[in-house]
Amino acid sequence: MCNRYRIEVQFDELWHAARPHRDMTNRAHPTTEVFPDKLGPVIRNNADGERELVNLTWGMPSPPSVTNGRPDYGVTNIRNLSSPHWRGWTGVNNRCLVPWTAFCEYEDTRPKKTARWFAIDDEQPLAFFAGIWTPWKGARGSMKNPRNGEHELFAFLTCEANALVKPIHANAMPVILTEPAEIELWLTAEWKDSKALQRPFSAERMKLLPVETTQESLLL
Repeated sequence: MCNRYRIEVQFDELWHAARPHRDMTNRAHPTTEVFPDKLGPVIRNNADGERELVNLTWGMPSPPSVTNGRPDYGVTNIRNLSSPHWRGWTGVNNRCLVPWTAFCEYEDTRPKKTARWFAIDDEQPLAFFAGIWTPWKGARGSMKNPRNGEHELFAFLTCEANALVKPIHANAMPVILTEPAEIELWLTAEWKDSKALQRPFSAERMKLLPVETTQESLLL
C-alpha cells in the first residue's frame, strides 16, 4: 500500500484549501517527500478548536499484539475503522488532512519493481488524504535505534482501489478529498456522516503519471 508520497505546494495553497489558522512548521514552502516513520505536514483541529498546520510522524500506533513490547514502526495505512484498535480515533479531535500532490505505488515488474506515481492531473495540484492522528508515548523505530518518548503520529485511510490504481496495486488506495465540502465534512462532522468519505476516488478524475526514468526502482 502507499508508503511514499509528495507534497509540493506554497503555504498559501494550503491556506485557501484547508484554512489553517496557524503554521506550526515554520516553513513557507511545506514541500517534501514523505516516508514511513518520518515527519509529514498535516492540518488538524487543536485543543482550542482552531486548525493548525503541524509536522507529525507518519505511522499510527500498531496493536500491542503486533509489537509485543518492541519499538513500533507504526501503521501508515488504515482501512478497518470498525476494529477496536482504530475506532477510538475516529472522532473529530483525532481527524486530520494529509496534503499531497502525488503518491506512489510499486508496479510488480522484473527484475525490479517500478515506482509509479498518481496525481489528480499532469499539473499535480494539491489534494488531501483523509487522515487520523494521536499523541502517543513509547519507543518508535527499530530495536537498534529506538526513539523513546512522546510522539505525535498520523496515518491516512484506505479503501477499495479504483480502476486506475487497481492494475498497479489491486488491494487498496488512499481515501482522497478534493472538494471544500468533503474537507469540511471530514474535519467537523460526526463519524456516522463522515465515514461515507471512505470510498474510492473517481478513476476518471486521476492520472497515472509517466514512469520517471531517473527514479530508482525498489529492489524486490
